[in-house]
Amino acid sequence: METKQQKECCASLYKTYEDLNKLIQLSISKLDRPALILIDIQKGFDNIEYWGRERNNVNAEINASELLKIWRANNLPIYHIKHCSSISTSMLHETNVGNEFKDLVSPVEGEPIIKKNVNSAFIGTDLKEQLENAKITKLVIVGLTTDHCVSTTTRMAGNLGYETYLVSDATATFNKKGIDGQNYSAQLIHETALASLNEEFATVVTTDFIKQNI
Repeated sequence: METKQQKECCASLYKTYEDLNKLIQLSISKLDRPALILIDIQKGFDNIEYWGRERNNVNAEINASELLKIWRANNLPIYHIKHCSSISTSMLHETNVGNEFKDLVSPVEGEPIIKKNVNSAFIGTDLKEQLENAKITKLVIVGLTTDHCVSTTTRMAGNLGYETYLVSDATATFNKKGIDGQNYSAQLIHETALASLNEEFATVVTTDFIKQNI
């Protein structure tokens, strides 16, 4: 009969092998030619009062721009997602300046721009077709906001079979009001969204992880 110590040892070894297998199965490098998907990094999100009153990850756009520079330097595929709200009063409606991309991540000539009017970048667009035509199987996702368009696009990417990496410190969100009026901080919303996505629809990583592997 196994002792408690033996069981704990076996459990520890199992966990070690499980983690090792994940590392073996999930890897990313520039040789894979992963696509960088920049979601809704638009000027309208600078108006914090409009979206909530509080925002987390103030360096998210800077981190996203650093990854964008790496992708450009390595001639890797890049897709800019732009939310074009169907509501005329929205900060992200095409008639408003808030619809424009932030300067840090503004597309250059030749980089595809995918316009959407729902949460997922795959619905009502040709993003999936473009990825398939380019034979892309791995995605790195950054952008705004963690619990809305980033989450929805990440979930669909996972369901469609893409090996997806979501960069936690290159995404951000705003605080939310609960159904009973309670306030949930931006950081809490961000963390719970990431927790729901990690190891189910994507692998949640950091900017430094991607930098070290690309």
